Amino acid sequence: MDYAHLGRTGLKVSRLCLGTMNFGPQTTEADAFRIMDRAIEHGINFFDTANVYGWKKGEGWTEQILGRWFAQGGGRREKVVLATKVYGSMGDWPNESRLSAMHIMRACEASLRRMKTEAIELYQMHHVDRGAPWEEIWQAMETLVRQGKVIYVGSSNFAGWHIARACETARARHFLGLVSEQSLYNLIDRTIELEVIPACQEYGLGLIPWSPLKGGILGGALKKQAEGRRTSEAAQKNVEKHRPALEKYEALCARIGRDPADVGLAWLLANPAVTAPIVGPRTMDQLESAVRTVGKPLDEGVLKELDAIFPGPGGAAPEAYAW
Repeated sequence: MDYAHLGRTGLKVSRLCLGTMNFGPQTTEADAFRIMDRAIEHGINFFDTANVYGWKKGEGWTEQILGRWFAQGGGRREKVVLATKVYGSMGDWPNESRLSAMHIMRACEASLRRMKTEAIELYQMHHVDRGAPWEEIWQAMETLVRQGKVIYVGSSNFAGWHIARACETARARHFLGLVSEQSLYNLIDRTIELEVIPACQEYGLGLIPWSPLKGGILGGALKKQAEGRRTSEAAQKNVEKHRPALEKYEALCARIGRDPADVGLAWLLANPAVTAPIVGPRTMDQLESAVRTVGKPLDEGVLKELDAIFPGPGGAAPEAYAW
């Protein structure tokens, strides 16, 4: 496994981040335990979750699974850079969601209890809260850091100007501020190249792409359809929307002799702004497939062909749309 610094910090994380969103709803606890053990064997030390994962409001089902896995001992907790998130609704009362100082503090305590740990290495805001001032948010995060319950703070699904505002407010408070941004990013969804990636680079944030294979359709969806494998209605609609590009993509993958999922991840890893794409395996085979990508870069010719198939927004703003 290869490792990289998380943004401008001294923290080293694996070039793949293990996403746990499927643990509970789609992957049994026993299988999740085996996947996490295997991830550690492969050298993956970066695990991502969220207090809402499991999709049973207020229960933090997936965090509980991680807690029971950590509780087995064997150095499991010590080997993991643990990332979770705050923002989503954990109850029906007014202050059981979003980013008020009260909710941040209470949600952190609840996540710590569920995961049976004393600290969260990367505490991420799952979404921007336009109703909470940055002075309030940073006051809460500073308190958690001072108490030793949080080590680093990250964002997720922020716009470029949100990152800038957050970082400048933190700087004025002499606080480290954001060290990472978790964004939707893949060969098809490239909007963040306009302003989010430039903001991450300017402020030294590590970029953690989620949905690196566009919900699986960049993982050989056309071939799987031809083989008669069933997919969700949403996936089928996405396949039809992007069919011409996917046909060229899968033909390119076949020509170079690499699996489409491998190519989709390798394209992200070739971007120096990217720290670690999140892979969210439902099965052990999916984990093994993702791990094979690391250390197998794509050559420049293939990268140019991929940009021609999926051209993106044209680069960073404003040059992408202005002179």
